[in-house]
Amino acid sequence: MHSPIVSVLMTTYNRALLTATAIESVLASDFGDFELIICDDGSTDDTLEVCKRYAASDKRIRVYQNPENLGDYPNRNKVSSYAVGKYLKYLDSDDYIYPWALGCMVLMMEKFPDAGWGLCSMEPDQSRIFPFQLEAPDIYRLHYFGSGVFQRAPLSSIIRRDVFENMDGFRPFRMIGDFDMWHRLAMHYPLVLMPQGMVWYRRHTDQEMASYDKYLPDYERIKLEHLLSSQCPLTPDEIRTVLQSEKNRILRRLFSSLFRFRLTDLLTSYRMLKPYFSISK
Repeated sequence: MHSPIVSVLMTTYNRALLTATAIESVLASDFGDFELIICDDGSTDDTLEVCKRYAASDKRIRVYQNPENLGDYPNRNKVSSYAVGKYLKYLDSDDYIYPWALGCMVLMMEKFPDAGWGLCSMEPDQSRIFPFQLEAPDIYRLHYFGSGVFQRAPLSSIIRRDVFENMDGFRPFRMIGDFDMWHRLAMHYPLVLMPQGMVWYRRHTDQEMASYDKYLPDYERIKLEHLLSSQCPLTPDEIRTVLQSEKNRILRRLFSSLFRFRLTDLLTSYRMLKPYFSISK
């Protein structure tokens, strides 16, 4: 049996009003060598029925439902377990992928056979034309001293399936699983950077990003874990510079919250800052 080159992975939960648009964006792709795997996380609305209607008319679509709710990143791991493609391309059920994106992203990855993953939606680079490959130290440097890398959502990623499996998938961290994964991947595999205009990220009040601020201390925890790891590709001087810069940034946030009498922001800033005081000089 033919194995498609790319597995498009969609996790969904109570998105009956949005899922159809996401599915149709995949089916409109001008690159046909894909499978679309949908893993419903125990929806209580009509989401599963919507997905099954599309699967009934297109053999490239497979639909699964978890017997119990797994949550965001465990469900991303679950849907990947059904994939057979060379590449994994995540698309959340409330987002959209443009018709040219799959073909372009696969073509860009194939140009760099040593790369383990790719990220699109990047800010233009003034010295190089996309796509281009970065090695471990420069990925970290672009994130911590440049325009940023690790803040990209799974929607912007394409990952070799063997690499994803070698990394044992996402760790089960609520909200921050992608931020953690990009740090981990960057330690071991070259990255292909790709331009904007591939995907569309929908913003709405029901998405978890609406409560982003409450996860800020978790982002800091993961950041410190990787910066202080023996595998961190930055030099000791670079790490010290990053740690001081991050600490100063949080202090500014804390003082701003104090002067504006924003108690919630003040408490969040304190929780973000607290781990930095335990770092050995």
